[in-house]
Amino acid sequence: MLYSNYIILHLRKPLRRNTFMDKRIRTRFAPSPTGPLHLGGIRSALFCYLFAKKHGGDFILRIEDTDQNRFVPGAEEYIIESLRWCGIEPNEGIGFGDGAYGPYRQSERKPMYREYAERLIASGDAYYAFDTPEELETMRSNMTKEGSAAPGYTHVTRQYMKNSISLSQDEVTARLESGEPYVIRHKMPRNEEIKFHDLVRGWVSFNSSQLDDKVLLKADGMPTYHLAHVVDDYTMKITHAFRGEEWLPSAPTHILCVRALGWENEIWEYAHLPLILKPDGKGKLSKRDGDRLGFPVFPISWTDPVTGEESVGYRERGFFPEAFINMLAFLGWNPGTEQEIFSLEQLVQDFSIEKVNKAGARFDFDKTKWFNQQYIKNRSNKELVSLIKPYLDAKNYHRDEKYLEKFCELIKDRAVYLSDFAELGYYFFEPIKQYDDAAIKKKWKNERKDLFENLILFLNNISTFETKEIEVAVKEFITENAIGMGDVGPILRIALAGNMSGPPVFEMMELLGKEEVKNRLAIAIKYFCNLD
Repeated sequence: MLYSNYIILHLRKPLRRNTFMDKRIRTRFAPSPTGPLHLGGIRSALFCYLFAKKHGGDFILRIEDTDQNRFVPGAEEYIIESLRWCGIEPNEGIGFGDGAYGPYRQSERKPMYREYAERLIASGDAYYAFDTPEELETMRSNMTKEGSAAPGYTHVTRQYMKNSISLSQDEVTARLESGEPYVIRHKMPRNEEIKFHDLVRGWVSFNSSQLDDKVLLKADGMPTYHLAHVVDDYTMKITHAFRGEEWLPSAPTHILCVRALGWENEIWEYAHLPLILKPDGKGKLSKRDGDRLGFPVFPISWTDPVTGEESVGYRERGFFPEAFINMLAFLGWNPGTEQEIFSLEQLVQDFSIEKVNKAGARFDFDKTKWFNQQYIKNRSNKELVSLIKPYLDAKNYHRDEKYLEKFCELIKDRAVYLSDFAELGYYFFEPIKQYDDAAIKKKWKNERKDLFENLILFLNNISTFETKEIEVAVKEFITENAIGMGDVGPILRIALAGNMSGPPVFEMMELLGKEEVKNRLAIAIKYFCNLD
């Protein structure tokens, strides 16, 4: 069938393991070093990693630093460290070893981009534009006054601007020879339907009349993303390009550049990933949302080199990288089962691009904390001791390994962050800081002062101060005094931990030891009796 003014670029169907036997799967994560890496960027990197590893392919890190005005010192190193912490290390690229397709920093590939931009001019798919910033602003302002909702450099406005379409060849040559600044723009065709297949969204269609002529090469000779990523993906033999859905409206420009450069039979597959939304689902998640609602949006901490402002990351907040990655995987992907806890190896095995959703994924910090809590619960006490020691050392909490392993066993069911161990269980290392006065007033009666002083003496009779023996002895004491566990248990708990929460009381008593338990009971009784 013939099509008039109709472009169909049918990209390959979703990949099967044995598809494209002649090609090695290659994905790339290509962030810009313009600041810290948002968790949405890490999610894109994760999906690239999972897809590549599932199919035995390569995962590449490429730094897209073409916008030199927005370059932030330290951002590139931050990207590398973030990927390492997350455990999704590229096997090729900046910071991870060069492969056969370097350099992997776009600023170091600058000369090649002009060559391809000039090829697009020669084929009539791009043109020189000499407009000054002031002239561009005037054009946009006039279009806005005329009621245009999206003023831009289009197939209509380019006829009235200063470019190699509207100017004579002699004038264009004269301007170029005089060294007048210019950019190279893509020439969007008029009234053509541009249709392509996306791995997440299926068939996507745009009419070119609604699209603008994007800048491909800037006046400083650096390419924009629109040209650079097309050239780089081709020359680096990328087979699958994963990126956020915000790039979907620009895809027609990229598709047409591919066609104009003669790479239509070599084209890679695009997968436009769903946005990560604010907790209320209204708009894209931003750093401001994290600041407002009290949760990190960066994988690791970042200090702004200009303002000195520090943003705490998930690593410093006490999250496991495995929990962070597990949470990110579920922002847009679903395995189709009830399973929620996945190791990275399990994610590689189960990941499928067909199970990535089109709709935006709402971020839920409570669910994020839940993931971390599960990873804490599933760690051995010995592992947890080594992980929480920095937090304990910071508070000068020192005990032997046996004590700390038992401590971890008692606290880990309540801990959300690694830092919680030192906070929630401080009373295993130092005296009670503050009692829950409201709970004491409900549970304590001064006439029971003698009863609890007798309990202190009774504890001396326990020869082996271990959980089971303690429980038997306390229950014996309760029976002898014709009272109930509800008369003793809460007071014991408040005396030992300061409040009604905490691990099982008899296990607390064993870890604290007989003398410390007796001492805390004595101090508590005195405090309780003097409480107004």
